[in-house]
Amino acid sequence: MSAESFTGTLKSWIDISMRYSMRNFLRYARESGLSMSHFGALFHIHRTGSCGVTEVGEHLGVTSAAASQLLDRLVDQGMIDRTEDPQDRRVKRIVLTEQGQSVLEQGLQARQAWLDELEATLNADEKQQISAALDLLIERADQLSRSETST
Repeated sequence: MSAESFTGTLKSWIDISMRYSMRNFLRYARESGLSMSHFGALFHIHRTGSCGVTEVGEHLGVTSAAASQLLDRLVDQGMIDRTEDPQDRRVKRIVLTEQGQSVLEQGLQARQAWLDELEATLNADEKQQISAALDLLIERADQLSRSETST
């Protein structure tokens, strides 16, 4: 197999997987009444555990005022809580609520639901072959990531 054929196949897989996963995720976002910016904020808060308004704004590429308005809506919907920073009471820390965590989990489930449908079309040997190939890709990608961070 040529490098071009391998890369083309990999690009086709990425295109298909992104299309299906994003289609389901966007449908879930619409149904939940949240924008992609709202989900971007929720994912960022989830990853950091706790952050400030300015940090959310920087992550989303918007002003602190715009981030504050976006976060106000998430507070109103019960997705996040704003609490005082114990070291500086002027600073507000933002954390996910149980409801916010649940919405994120449901969004990820919606995004990945198509994989269950795909799995049902594969036999045991195909699943084993694909798993072995993906394990190798994951291992090599991790090696690339580690070599980039060590330089």
